[in-house]
Amino acid sequence: MKHPLEFVPLENRRRLFLTFLTLTLSLFGVFGMLDQPLRTSAAPDGIVSFELARTSENAESMLSSWSEAGKLNAAFGLGIDYLFMPLYAFALAFGTLLAAEKHSGWVRSLGAAAGWGAFAASLFDAVENFALFRILLGAYESSHPALAAVCAMIKFGLLFLGVGYALTGWFLPKQGTK
Repeated sequence: MKHPLEFVPLENRRRLFLTFLTLTLSLFGVFGMLDQPLRTSAAPDGIVSFELARTSENAESMLSSWSEAGKLNAAFGLGIDYLFMPLYAFALAFGTLLAAEKHSGWVRSLGAAAGWGAFAASLFDAVENFALFRILLGAYESSHPALAAVCAMIKFGLLFLGVGYALTGWFLPKQGTK
């Protein structure tokens, strides 16, 4: 399997990784500020609690615990997340590519899979956000909370796989490359 960013010239990969990583971390800081009013006893982890609500009752309880300004923060954050998705996907995919370059065989192939997984995570994130927007608009009694939770769990799993691969692959001793 080929990595999705393997076509990018070698001399540009590290610079692109650092650019996307910087943009990703900058937006992550914005999310931290937007999330503060969403941290309530019903949603101790803010928007992440909402993403993983699973049931209509949990989602409605979280929304009831948020002020109107908090709900606007949630909606604004979900909107910005559509910009965040390609940024983190490219940052993580370049991270896995840089780590995979140091290896061969199945370790390199796992890096390619993790690179594709970074982009798949952003697609699951987009579906999750659609479901969360629907809930914010009042679709409590629907399958949207469950859909959002399933997409969020898959997204987080793929992101953890990618970050784990990038860090492990980077720190493992270099092997012969193909």
